[in-house]
Amino acid sequence: MYSHWDANLLVVIATGATLALAVLLHYEGLRWLSTRLTALPGVRRRKVLLGVYGVILLHVAEIWLFGACLWALLEFSNTGAINGAHPAGMLDTVYLSATTFSTLGFGDLTPVGPVRFLTGTESVSGFILISWSASFLYLEMQEFWRRRI
Repeated sequence: MYSHWDANLLVVIATGATLALAVLLHYEGLRWLSTRLTALPGVRRRKVLLGVYGVILLHVAEIWLFGACLWALLEFSNTGAINGAHPAGMLDTVYLSATTFSTLGFGDLTPVGPVRFLTGTESVSGFILISWSASFLYLEMQEFWRRRI
């Protein structure tokens, strides 16, 4: 039987809070981008480019959010470790977060222990948030990519 329920509970709570913050950040970021792009004067197709840059910044912020959570969790005993990074620094956790968020998963760094719950959840949420961004950009392109008649 697993004896470190306090570590598991900490990981689950931190994962839930980080996921909620990432989704809220994404929602508000896309809402802000949509409003700003519509109000922005100038070349319509350039608005699409600005939308792409904005979405990339949102994803980078979300990757850092998950990476910071992972880094903080590794400071507690019995929450896990990262194989391939001893000791795991902040940039190691952000790198692992980026490969997890994008579902790329190189495998050179691998989570061990309860923090696997965080990385598994990040993978699913990263896929959903990236898909959401693709849908957003598709709609923005429909709005701004057409030539004026």
